[in-house]
Amino acid sequence: MKRTHCCGQLGREQIGQEVSLCGWVNSYRDHGNLVFVDLRDRSGLVQVVFDPECDAESHRLARGLRCEWVIACEGKVRPRGEGLENPKLATGEIEVIVHRLTILNTAKTPPFDLDNAEQVNEELRLEYRYIDLRRRAMQHRLEVRHRTTKLVRDYFDRHGFWEIETPMLAKSTPEGARDFLVPSRLCKGMFYALPQSPQLFKQILMASGCERYFQIVRCFRDEDPRADRQAEFTQIDVEMSFASADDVITLNERLIAEIFKTILDVDVPLPIPRMKYEQAMAEYGIDRPDLRFEMKLKDISDIAAASAFKVFSEAVHKGGIVKGLCAPGGGRYSRSDIEKTLTDFAAELGAKGLAWFKTAAAESGQGVELKSNLVKFFTPQQQHELISRFDAGPDDLILMVADKPSVVNKVLAALRLRLGRELGLIRENEFRFTWVVDFPLFEWNEEENRFDSVHHPFTAPVPEDLEKLDSEPAHIRSQAYDLVVNGSEIGGGSIRIHNPAVQAKVFDLLKISRQQAQERFGFFLKALEYGAPPHGGIAFGVDRLVMLLTGTDNIRDVIAFPKTQKGQCLLTGAPSEVDPSQLQELNLRILKPQRGQKHQTES
Repeated sequence: MKRTHCCGQLGREQIGQEVSLCGWVNSYRDHGNLVFVDLRDRSGLVQVVFDPECDAESHRLARGLRCEWVIACEGKVRPRGEGLENPKLATGEIEVIVHRLTILNTAKTPPFDLDNAEQVNEELRLEYRYIDLRRRAMQHRLEVRHRTTKLVRDYFDRHGFWEIETPMLAKSTPEGARDFLVPSRLCKGMFYALPQSPQLFKQILMASGCERYFQIVRCFRDEDPRADRQAEFTQIDVEMSFASADDVITLNERLIAEIFKTILDVDVPLPIPRMKYEQAMAEYGIDRPDLRFEMKLKDISDIAAASAFKVFSEAVHKGGIVKGLCAPGGGRYSRSDIEKTLTDFAAELGAKGLAWFKTAAAESGQGVELKSNLVKFFTPQQQHELISRFDAGPDDLILMVADKPSVVNKVLAALRLRLGRELGLIRENEFRFTWVVDFPLFEWNEEENRFDSVHHPFTAPVPEDLEKLDSEPAHIRSQAYDLVVNGSEIGGGSIRIHNPAVQAKVFDLLKISRQQAQERFGFFLKALEYGAPPHGGIAFGVDRLVMLLTGTDNIRDVIAFPKTQKGQCLLTGAPSEVDPSQLQELNLRILKPQRGQKHQTES
């Protein structure tokens, strides 16, 4: 039987036509004389009807149908009776009266009902992923992912880019996340690494004269999964020769605008605004701010230092800062809510305490006043300055943290998002984009007493800051840029170092010795010595991008076969033990762990 239409394609235009359909039984209703089946394929649902007066054999077979059986049927499209239309279905005005039914396959009773799968334990859905993926919501996410990647390929092709594949089996260059290691059978005791990104290969492609490269590529990082992270993920990888940061940003923000317009019919105003890293940290405490609501952080160190509240004044005198936020309508939180729930939340993030004021209309009838047991530590003038600094109104809640800047920003950034959600301040149906730029090139690692790269060691400094490599490395800005939407970083990149002397100086500041640099990156450093052009690029996370486009907050929803939080595939049972003969070929053996330890492998 040849299929003439997909289920979701039928409408009033097909009334009177003979059609052939295939699909799964989504639901069935046996009314004795008539059997109604909602037939499903990836395009949607359509109601098919079995009437013994039309075909007795088909009607007999239909009475035995069950959910998820696979069938094919032939029949004529007809309008549903007046008042019997289903406005919830795209095909709700018509039905198909069947005169031939073929059962292509039967099915066991599914372990969960597809229509109520969201209420089912996720582990069960992952174990039976082939059933879970039949759901319309999951099919939609896969379709959006397909359409997005097709748009990407078409866009870069129009702009002169070549899609070039880079190796999956590469050299381990340990920096950042852990590598996934692959033992070599032919080179005993040696290991490949699965790529965390194609970073060095795409830079080598620029040194090779390819000029414009892109790739939709699988990447691997052996780190703990979470709701928006998987150890195995996909990114849109882009690199351009003879390009400035403005060139990369302009080209790629137009791509994002095209994706959002095509997929969601959402207009992204161009150019996308840019925000300096310092502003993001000062006003939001984080380098990926959610701009769908206000509630900016305010530094009150000057007021705090002059106050009689020793926790504040001593923190400032020791080189720390005091910052806070004002939550509109936060006065509804009870004292117990603040001193237990919110304070405990802040403590989990590293805060030693959480100071607070509620605001109320002043008894004089003009302005507002502060309410808290801390009021006595602040003069009337200081109280007025706090109210003015936070632009506080009646029934607001001011929360403050005193500590070193990294702790203060981390705590307040998380509190801001929590309060934004709980107080309904986030404009959920809005997309707010920003480029975060002018990142510092380095950050100080107190534990190891050295600098770390904020992005990666191949990020180029801002040209006018090059002279600071010898004198003020902590104050060097990088030519890096991150694209942030609704508090999520969906892409990031930079202009790269193409000068061997500058690259060597950066390695020195990172305390990567010449020998270590050669062992890790020698093949790449050699390429820089043979005429590498100025170049830069960006990478977008496909999974996070599709999450935004489909409105889910779980990365596993947009990956066909994802891993769990423990990195397991419940469908296939990976990772699993392997046959001893395979280990022998690889010159490996498993060491039995001591109590409380995991298995170890030696070669």
